Amino acid sequence: GQFYTNRVLKEWREKDATHVEWTRAWIQTLTNLQQYIKQHHTTGLVWSGKGAVPSGGCPPPPPPGIPPPPPVIPLGDLSLNNSGDDRSALFAEINRGEDITKNLKKVSADMQTHKNPALRSGPAPFKAPISAPKSAGAPKPTTDVANKAPVFSRDGKKWLIEYQKSNPGLAIDNAEMNNVAYMFRCQDSTLTVKGKINSIVIDSCKKCSILFDSLVSSIEFVNCQSVQMQVLGKVPTISIDKTDGCQMYLSDQSMDVEIISSKSSEMNVLIPKGNGDYAEQPIPEQFKTTIKGKSLNTVCVESLG
Repeated sequence: GQFYTNRVLKEWREKDATHVEWTRAWIQTLTNLQQYIKQHHTTGLVWSGKGAVPSGGCPPPPPPGIPPPPPVIPLGDLSLNNSGDDRSALFAEINRGEDITKNLKKVSADMQTHKNPALRSGPAPFKAPISAPKSAGAPKPTTDVANKAPVFSRDGKKWLIEYQKSNPGLAIDNAEMNNVAYMFRCQDSTLTVKGKINSIVIDSCKKCSILFDSLVSSIEFVNCQSVQMQVLGKVPTISIDKTDGCQMYLSDQSMDVEIISSKSSEMNVLIPKGNGDYAEQPIPEQFKTTIKGKSLNTVCVESLG
C-alpha cells in the first residue's frame, strides 16, 4: 500500500492537496489498525464462546497448535524524504560525490603483497580438476559402417543402398527410366545398374565402384574417397564434389560428357582407344587467375611432372 500511496504523493503533492491529505489519512488509518491488532489480536480474532454468535458470524477459531502469523512490517512515516529509509540513506551517500572516498583507508607499504611475500601465503585459489589425459590408442567414437544395418531397398522411384560393406554383388536389375539410385556410406562394395535410369548419387562412400548402362541426367560423387565408375552407354554429366580419388571409365557413346568438379583431387578420366585399352587423362586441380580490366581470367595449370 505504501508503494502506491507514495506514487500518489509524488504526482499530486503540488497539484491537489486533497489527494495528499486523503492518502496520509488512509495510511494513518492502516497504521493505527496495525497497532490495535498487535495489541489486542496477536493470533487473530478469537471468540470467547459465551453468548450467541452474531448472524453471518465469523468462522470458528483455529485448532490449537497452529503458530501465529508473522508480525507485520510497520509502514513508517509517509514523507517522501524519510530519513529512516535505507534507500534514502543510500542515495544520500551516492550524492556525496568525491567526498565518499574520504573514509577509505590508504594501503601502506607493509600491506602490499608485492612488497611483502609473507602475505602471499594465503589459501590457494580454486583450480578446476584436471581430467585424465586421453590415451593415444583410445579409439574415437565414430559412426562406423559396421555399426549400421545394411540397407538395399526401393522406396517408390528411389533405390536406397546404404551402409554396405565388402559387398561386390550389389545389383539393380528392374530399373526404370525415372528411377534414382542413392548409395550412402558404403565401403569396399560394387554396385551394378542394369538398364537406363535417371540419375545416380554416390555419397560418403569409400573404395566403392559402380557400373551402369546409361543415365538420363547425371552421376554425382559427394564426399567420397577412392571411387570408380564405368559407363557402358551414355552419361551426359559427371559431377564431383569434395572427393579425393575418382576414376572415370568412359564409353564411345559418352565422349561428349561434361565433367564438373569442385574441391576434389586425384581425378582421372579414362578414354577408350578402340582396341580395349584406355588413355588416362588427369583433370587439372591447379588454376591460375589474372585480372583483365575489371574481370578475372582463370586458366588451368597443367602439371609438368
